[in-house]
Amino acid sequence: MAAVRRKLFVKSYGCQMNAYDATRMADVLAPEGYEETTEITEADLVILNTCHIRERAAEKIFSELGKVRIVKEERHARGLTTKIAVAGCVAQAEGAEIFRRQKAVDLVVGPQSYHRLPEMLREAEGSTSVLDTDFPLEDKFGQLQPPSRSKIASRGVSAFVTIQEGCDKFCTFCVVPYTRGAEMSRPVAQIAGEVEHLVSAGVREVTLLGQNVNAYHGHDSAGGNCSLATLVVELSRIPGLRRLRYMTSHPNDMSEDLIAAHAGETALMPFLHLPVQSGSDRILGSMNRKHSAQSYLDLIARIRLVRPDIALSSDFIVGFPGETEADFQATLDLVSTVGYASTYFFKYSMRPGTPGAQMPDQVAESVKSERLARLQVLADGQRRAFNASAVGRTMDVLFEKKGRHPGQIAGKTPYMQAVQVDGADHLIGEVAAVEVIGTSSNSLFGRLVEHRS
Repeated sequence: MAAVRRKLFVKSYGCQMNAYDATRMADVLAPEGYEETTEITEADLVILNTCHIRERAAEKIFSELGKVRIVKEERHARGLTTKIAVAGCVAQAEGAEIFRRQKAVDLVVGPQSYHRLPEMLREAEGSTSVLDTDFPLEDKFGQLQPPSRSKIASRGVSAFVTIQEGCDKFCTFCVVPYTRGAEMSRPVAQIAGEVEHLVSAGVREVTLLGQNVNAYHGHDSAGGNCSLATLVVELSRIPGLRRLRYMTSHPNDMSEDLIAAHAGETALMPFLHLPVQSGSDRILGSMNRKHSAQSYLDLIARIRLVRPDIALSSDFIVGFPGETEADFQATLDLVSTVGYASTYFFKYSMRPGTPGAQMPDQVAESVKSERLARLQVLADGQRRAFNASAVGRTMDVLFEKKGRHPGQIAGKTPYMQAVQVDGADHLIGEVAAVEVIGTSSNSLFGRLVEHRS
C-alpha cells in the first residue's frame, strides 16, 4: 500500500554538514510519504536542524520554536496535525531541556541518530515525546538509503558528501567534540558508492565534508586506513565527476600527500579553507590549537610551492578571553601576510561546557565589535583585490543554475567565485571557458569563450 502523502518542512542552520544532514533527513522520510515544502504552514512535520556554533544558538532556536508552535496551533484549529522535531547540535546539547522549555516539540534527535526519524515518528504518535541523543554504535550512514535520481537532479549539479564526523581536537572555544562525538570516518567504498550515485544523476561537483575533514582515515577494501589524499585520488577517477573540494581542514592534519594531491589531481580545485583562528601564539595556545602562527605560515608556503595559484580562506575568532591589542595586531599581521580570497570572522561568544567559558579576562563586547570591524575592512579589501585580479583572465566555470536576469546563467570558477554570463540554459551542469570582464561586490561577470563540456 502506498504511503500517505505528507508535507515536510526542514530549516537548517549553520555549516555545510548541517545542509547535507538536512537533505539526508528528507531522503530518510521520503519512503514514509513525506514530500518537501518551502511553506511551513503546509507542513505535517517541521524539523529545525540546528547548529550550536553561532552566538546564543540555543536561545535563537527556542525563539524560533515559539513561532513554529503558533503554526502548529493554527493548523490544529483547522483539524490538521503537525509534529515538531529539533535535530542537530542544539538538540544534542540541550536534550530533554527542549521539551521542558517548549511543550510543542514532539521529537529531539541528535546528529548521530537522524536515520531513526521514521521509527521515532511512529513512537511519537499521540502525545508521546521522543528523545534520542545517543552516539549509537551502528553506522548511521550505512542505514541511509540513496535518494532517487530525480531528487538529486532537483538539488543541482553541486553536492555535499559527509565523509568524516566528530572531533578529537578539543579547542577550548568549541562544542563539536561534545555534540558530534569522537572522530569517525566512513569507509572508502561507501563514500565512492554515494558519489557514483550522485554523478549518475547529474552531479558534477562534490564537496567532501567533515569537522576535521583532512583527519579522514576510513577503511579501504583491504581493511587498512585510507588518507584523504588517497580518497581524493580514487574519487577523481569516477567518470563524469568534474570537480572535487573538501572542508573544513585543521592545519595539523594537512599531510604532505594531501598537499601533493593539489599539484597532481586536476579534479581537486585550487581552493582551500584552512582555519587558523588567531595570529597570536599566546591565544592559539589558550585555544588549544596545537599549532603556531609561524607553523601555519610555513604550511601555506609549502602548499603554494606545489600549487602557486591556490586561493585560501580561513576562520578567525576575535576577542577570545585574554586577547590584548598586541594579540589582535598579530592576527591582522597574519591576514596581511597570507592574503585571503575570502575570510570568515566571528566575535568570541561563550559556549556552556567549554573551557573558554570559564576563562578569566573575558573581552568587553565593545572591544570585540571594534576589532571585528577593523578585521572586516582588511579582509574585504583582500577579497575585492582577489576578485579584481580575475578581470581579463579566462577560467573554466561550472555552470550551476540560471542567472539573475533572463538569458543569463551562473556558475563558479575553480576559486569559488560566483560568475554571471549570458548563455543558454543547456550549459547548466557543464564546464565552459569564460573570460572575466568585470566584478561587483559579490560576483564576477564574464563572456563565454567556448563550450568545453
